[in-house]
Amino acid sequence: MTLIRRQAAPGARGTAPRRRRGKVAGIGALAVMLLALTGCTNDTFTRIGFPDPITTQGKVVVSLWQGSWIAGMLVGCVVWGLIVWAVIFHRKRGDKLPPQVRYNMPIEILYTVIPFVLIAVLFYYTAKDENVLTATPANPAVTVNVIGFQWSWEFDYPQPNGAPPVKMTGAMWDPAKPDTQQALPVLEVPVGERVQFNLTSPDVVHAFWVPEFLFKRDVIPGHPNHFQVTLTKTGDYTGHCSELCGVYHSRMLFTLRVVTPQEYQSWIAQQKANQSTAAGSTS
Repeated sequence: MTLIRRQAAPGARGTAPRRRRGKVAGIGALAVMLLALTGCTNDTFTRIGFPDPITTQGKVVVSLWQGSWIAGMLVGCVVWGLIVWAVIFHRKRGDKLPPQVRYNMPIEILYTVIPFVLIAVLFYYTAKDENVLTATPANPAVTVNVIGFQWSWEFDYPQPNGAPPVKMTGAMWDPAKPDTQQALPVLEVPVGERVQFNLTSPDVVHAFWVPEFLFKRDVIPGHPNHFQVTLTKTGDYTGHCSELCGVYHSRMLFTLRVVTPQEYQSWIAQQKANQSTAAGSTS
């Protein structure tokens, strides 16, 4: 009996293993995506390192941050997929030069259009959210004049009808007593109401920063800055100067206290009474 060996068609050898490897790679990629989506139930994970925002404006920042990461991950997944696909299915099988795509106008146009569209979309959302974050509508519920100086803060609350402002001034850090615990100045604001901060400095550049705002703004001598926020959560938070402003820059801390509107009005009344008593005792 004559045995006839059937020759495999050129290029057919190894096709089935390659297909199996392709399926395994696809299943692995799907598993990674499902794992990431499962983790999205954790709020800390979805913020991707940002603190929990306590303002409506901070939520806008988180959304922009998340959208940028999603767009970046999608682009990365496409690029990684193309790399894996090329490695698996286009390995060298001989000395024959593979087909070239040089001067392929459709592909070159695609290379140009896709990055342009991605950048245009990111620019649009960035500009739109920037307008929201920098908006300062007239007649905010509360106005606070913030003065940053070496090395503490002063918070002035203008009062209606020409009444003296309520002032909260932090004690300047005493270099002769570096271990003395200084009471931090308190910035008290109401929740649920739009608050405007007017920022000035008499000496050097500082920066007004509460991490939970997800926003900061420079305090520049001779160049007043402004911004508004609407607080959404009550509680105590720590504010910082985030601009290196001198030897005791790290001591420029303050306490942000977010309270209910009723508690805020009671606090303002108490501060007015205290200032009137202090003024009477010195006169």
